[in-house]
Amino acid sequence: MIESLHSPHIARVKALLGSRGKKERRESGLFIAEGMQFLREASQLNAKPTIETLYLTATGRAKALASQIDIDHLNVIDVSDAVMREMGETVTPQGILGLCETPESSIMDIEISESSRFIYLKEIQDPGNAGTIIRTADATGFSGVITSENSVDIYSPKVVRASAGSLWHLPVYEKVDLDVLISRWPNPNIFALAADGQESLLDVDSDGASLWIFGNEARGLSDLEFSSKVRSVRIPMAGNAESLNLAAAAAIVMFRVTSASL
Repeated sequence: MIESLHSPHIARVKALLGSRGKKERRESGLFIAEGMQFLREASQLNAKPTIETLYLTATGRAKALASQIDIDHLNVIDVSDAVMREMGETVTPQGILGLCETPESSIMDIEISESSRFIYLKEIQDPGNAGTIIRTADATGFSGVITSENSVDIYSPKVVRASAGSLWHLPVYEKVDLDVLISRWPNPNIFALAADGQESLLDVDSDGASLWIFGNEARGLSDLEFSSKVRSVRIPMAGNAESLNLAAAAAIVMFRVTSASL
């Protein structure tokens, strides 16, 4: 068991969380995930992203065993409660922390079938929004989430927590060029959400593969020159609010798109 607060394991984990965390995560190909929910999903055989190293306190190990989670095939290192507190970012750590391998992906890995439904996030910045959208895409049966260059780091701790384990259920593709993706799309079902969209979401027929584009929290898609292939869509609102939170708007769209098949 690791008990020393000067352990190199602590330094390795903290490097992925500190001010240079994004750079460290990119260069090392690793990210941090904490808690039972993450372990329940990531411990499955052949789960992706894979766990490189799992750190457990005595309490964390007891929780895993009580939940009948198989950890025998994982690289497990036992640590003291004090070491876990130094490692973790959460205020009340659950005694479970994993170093996970960041999946490698590119636009060429995106498989588009007749039933594919994808979310594209252009330059979104809020980790909570990103994680919630991934979680909602998972819950509504979407095929995956795609982000543009200059979007939030999907494998930052806040996004990972907000996704609530859904990163292990559906693929996420980062830094994908929207123009290239549109050029590859096999049908006219490409929609961009905008407050002044020409079509109401209630009137949109999105049978077949569909791509749904959402913009930055502050700017929306106002700086995007729409291709002739992209149709602008609005969410009709009966109340007085001028706009919706990005994650809320995405949830409405995703439920509307998939509700017909429920």
